[in-house]
Amino acid sequence: MSKVLAIDYRKKRCGFAISDEDQSIAFPLETVDNKEIYQYIKNITENENIVKFVIGLPRTNTNDLFNLENEIKLFIKKIKLDYPNLGICREDERFTSSIAKLLIAKSDLKKTKKENKKLIDKISATIILQSFLKKL
Repeated sequence: MSKVLAIDYRKKRCGFAISDEDQSIAFPLETVDNKEIYQYIKNITENENIVKFVIGLPRTNTNDLFNLENEIKLFIKKIKLDYPNLGICREDERFTSSIAKLLIAKSDLKKTKKENKKLIDKISATIILQSFLKKL
């Protein structure tokens, strides 16, 4: 089969997660600065059998979209141009950062604030992807 790549898009950096070949389990990858995101995506798509992107949809508790959605739409537009044969799906990402923070707090990981932010982003991407995969 093939794999799905999830992206938790943020203003400064993005968290990434990837599925297994059966598209049943999500695994965290990296957190990448936005200035390096397109090269990272290129490397992943060249080395893995990616068929689809899942990108977080940033909604508020009242179901409104965060302002970040405008940047995400521009990002998606570029991805569609670069990878016209790959599908793009959106997945509600409400509470993913909160869940990621709780998971980190429950673990014994002692990280710096910067390391925690990066960890939160890739765990959030993993939660987004696992949520998407459950629906397949």
